[in-house]
Amino acid sequence: MPANRVSLLAQQASRGRPMPKMKSKGAVKKRFRRTKSGKLKSNRPHRGHMHAIRSAGAKRAKRKAIITTGTWAKLLQRMMGGR
Repeated sequence: MPANRVSLLAQQASRGRPMPKMKSKGAVKKRFRRTKSGKLKSNRPHRGHMHAIRSAGAKRAKRKAIITTGTWAKLLQRMMGGR
């Protein structure tokens, strides 16, 4: 380890914070939003172009939002800066 990195780690330890804070991911924050009940909601992907190929039912289904629950929701909440 380089000397300057060792001194940086020593400074952080002396301030009382053993590990640096976890940074939130901006890409996740702009694509997902938290509902009042704590679930994560997002728009469906693949809605941008080439709509003539898709059936009407497929296009209608893409209008509805996705509610993310379970393990993915826990992971995404940590990425957004929550616990």
